Parts: sequence; structure tokens; C-alpha cells
Amino acid sequence: MIFETALWLGGLFVSAFVSATVLPGNSEAALLAALHFKPQLGLLAVAVASLGNILGGLLTVWLGRRLPSIPSVLEAPPKPWLQRLQQLGPVSLLLSWVPIVGDALCGVAGWLRWPWLAVMVYLAIGKILRYLAIYALFNV
Repeated sequence: MIFETALWLGGLFVSAFVSATVLPGNSEAALLAALHFKPQLGLLAVAVASLGNILGGLLTVWLGRRLPSIPSVLEAPPKPWLQRLQQLGPVSLLLSWVPIVGDALCGVAGWLRWPWLAVMVYLAIGKILRYLAIYALFNV
């Protein structure tokens, strides 16, 4: 029983982590499967998926910080999308859960060198709310 639960939660963590990187993944399906086949996991499954997805998103931010800084890349005036992101700042990471777009936002957050604490807070809020919404819809 404990081993089986550990396998479910471990698989869910890996799926959520990979889904938050540029690699393809579907953590929502993994969470729904866990909730369907192991309903007793409940909010623990949400917490594990959230943690994995947050850490994967933070890895993408870290990788973005490895890119050359803005002045060395942009010699022309910034594009409108970049200006908008700079205005919004880390708050835009509330959308870090959106497929494809969220991964790009995390990378751009690192590239723009946004403060780590604000990045972590907004990224975590966005990702946790997504999994809580899935949990709530599953339990309707």
C-alpha cells in the first residue's frame, strides 16, 4: 500500500516537473488519474503536483537567467510584448500554468532577471491555483 502510494505520488511529481519545462508532459491528466484511481490521495496529490510543477517552473527561470542579458541581445527598441511584460513584471507569472505560454513566461522571467522572491511567489500561486481548480472540478 505504501509502495503503491509512493509510486503514484512519485510519478505525479515527475509528470508535473517535466510539464513545467520545455519538455512535453501532461500533469493535469496525471493528477486526474491519481484522483480517480487513488481518491484517498486528495489534496496530497494536489500538493505533490504543485511542488513538482513549481520546481520545474523555477528550473526554467534559472535556465532563462543563463541567457545573455537584455542589453547584449536587444540593440533595437524593445518589442511591444517585451515592454508589456516588463511593465507587468513578476505578476505575469500568475499565468505560468498556461500550456506553452507559461513555460515561455518562466524563461523570460529569468532572462529579464526578475527578483527571485517575487518570481517564486507569483509562479507558485498560479500553479497551485490551477491544480486546486482541477481538484475542485473533479470533486463536483
